[in-house]
Amino acid sequence: MLEHNLSVLRYSNYDVFVGVYPNDELTMRAVRDAAERHPRVHLAVVPHDGPTSKGDCLNWIYRRVVEYEAQLEVRFDIVVTHDAEDLMHPESLRLINWYARDYDMVQIPVLPLPTPRREFTHGLYCDEFAEFQQKDIPVRQMLGGFLPSNGVGTGFARAALDHLAAIRGGRICDPSCLTEDYENGFRLHELGANQIFVPIRWDSAGPIATREYFPRSFRSAVRQRTRWVTGIALQGWQHHGWRAPGRQIYWLWRDRKGLVGNLLSPFANSIFLYMLIRWAASDGRWQPVAHMPLWVARASASTLLISAVQAWIRAACCARVYGWPMAILSPVRLFWGNAINGVATVSALGQFAASALCRRGLAWNKTDHAYPRYHRHGWPPLGEILVRMQSCSREDLEAALRTRPAGRRLGEYLVSRRLLTEDDIYRALSAQSGITFGLPPATDWNRMAAHALPLEALRKWNALPYRISVGQIHVLTTNVPSEEMASDLQRLSALQICFRLVRPAQFALAAAELLSPVIE
Repeated sequence: MLEHNLSVLRYSNYDVFVGVYPNDELTMRAVRDAAERHPRVHLAVVPHDGPTSKGDCLNWIYRRVVEYEAQLEVRFDIVVTHDAEDLMHPESLRLINWYARDYDMVQIPVLPLPTPRREFTHGLYCDEFAEFQQKDIPVRQMLGGFLPSNGVGTGFARAALDHLAAIRGGRICDPSCLTEDYENGFRLHELGANQIFVPIRWDSAGPIATREYFPRSFRSAVRQRTRWVTGIALQGWQHHGWRAPGRQIYWLWRDRKGLVGNLLSPFANSIFLYMLIRWAASDGRWQPVAHMPLWVARASASTLLISAVQAWIRAACCARVYGWPMAILSPVRLFWGNAINGVATVSALGQFAASALCRRGLAWNKTDHAYPRYHRHGWPPLGEILVRMQSCSREDLEAALRTRPAGRRLGEYLVSRRLLTEDDIYRALSAQSGITFGLPPATDWNRMAAHALPLEALRKWNALPYRISVGQIHVLTTNVPSEEMASDLQRLSALQICFRLVRPAQFALAAAELLSPVIE
């Protein structure tokens, strides 16, 4: 994801600091390789083994930033936080930079990537984030409520972070807090910082937002939401109580009411389903429950009406981002979400009670995420990259787009007209996809590695393994890997597959060398 984000950002004045634990050798190697290719990438090593907490890792990244500034006598004006699985929008840094002139904390929208409708768990995240960031957060901001950070796509004015560090002994985050993003949003508001949530806006590539895959199974969603409930509701209550200005009490209540609401929702859903079955069994004729007081019936009807309006609003928000085919199942996913939240709340209460009784700290449980490495969301057009790299003029590009035959790839057409070389195209594809281009050093070639994957699959995808390192198999290819290609090859190996782009002539040279024992 680091390579991808570096390739798509339409912004130049930035540096990237990546936090790594010393016992995570694969990540350490990957970041060092990226730093060799990109001078703006810097390794920030946590001085102790992990995993610990995200807040702890951010503290050490912040310290590395301070050391870097002292060494080079520079100072960063804005610090933006992101997770390893994030797909940054090309305009995100430019947008944060614009709003940071007037605000100490700028939050870019965060939206899950689209998945098939059959994935109810991930679809639930699509529903919730679409509603949360089109309705809840804008209203919260309009009414003067403090803005909880999303933890990703959040830009902080350097002075604001320095203020947080000053009151925490040099740390910008509380390492024991399970939701450091929410905590920092609350703290900054207390310190008088100006906060803004940037409304969702669209460009040709879709919504300008940070995109990622959220948990896609019941178990992983419960794991993540257990941390959310524990950090926001329980730790927030423990650390801050209800000490806040009057108009902020309401928002504290809204953030913590799930402790009760999440437990009651599955029960309420069961009653609703029971009444629905009872109504269907009576051929559509309503039969009141015996001994039900009139006020209970009226309250139930009012609650049903309010719930229906709320479900319609959520579906409309989802449709605006993902379309109505996805949104049509949003009301059904409400029941699934209530079940997940109910289990997560029970788990959070149990963990928090056990921690208090045993007098031990709460463990920060990392959520398992899918890394959309070959997802093409946010990729700039190839023509735009060619112009940016000064490989061709905009006039030549526009002329080629007008005269290109239907079905002909732009790169092939430009090469056929001798406006570009094949090498120019591959360098642009490398910049677009974030995949390294060019033959590796001959010292990295390993004939044994060339036979690590079935020959049939390699022929199908025009791929060739050339090296095996710790936990990784490195593969040459003449095409930017699609998700289908990546998943097809990945299922054939327990090692992580890392691709490298080469031109067809280079591929033939490597194949002749690496496969020569087989050819003989």
